[in-house]
Amino acid sequence: MEDNKKEVEIETVSIDNATEKETTEQPIQDEKDKTISDLTAKVAELNDKYLRVAAELENTRRRAGLDIESVARNRVMSVAEKILPVMDAVEMALKHAPDDEGIKTMERALSNAFAKIGIVKIESVGEILNPQFHNAIQMIDKPEPTTKTNTILEEMQTGYMFGDTVLRTAMVVVSK
Repeated sequence: MEDNKKEVEIETVSIDNATEKETTEQPIQDEKDKTISDLTAKVAELNDKYLRVAAELENTRRRAGLDIESVARNRVMSVAEKILPVMDAVEMALKHAPDDEGIKTMERALSNAFAKIGIVKIESVGEILNPQFHNAIQMIDKPEPTTKTNTILEEMQTGYMFGDTVLRTAMVVVSK
């Protein structure tokens, strides 16, 4: 009989070798995960800083716009307060000479200029006294029994408003 001997090589694998490979790969993977985690946190931090700076810039722009509006509004009010005595003089002249075309034209021109910049007269005669808009300088007896108390009977000096701000209250005569 022939000897049928074949040699078979068997590779031996030790459990110790397998865990050694895994343990050398594991720290590398942990290091990669930590780097990714650190970079993600840094991106989130920088994104947060960017959003805060963008919001602050927008707030600064808004505040600057409001400041510009406020300065312009204050200038208009300042100029208007200086022109009010001129308008008073024209109105007084118109009361004394109601047919004078020159005075009428001047009054219309001033009224149109006031309207263009947003200055309006405070309506008074026939209204109930409102201390926010009217300054009562005299009280007289009711001309008619149906007239309510504190009804404005006469306007001595016109009051003016710019937007929602009272430039000058109207000086009025009211009923008792």
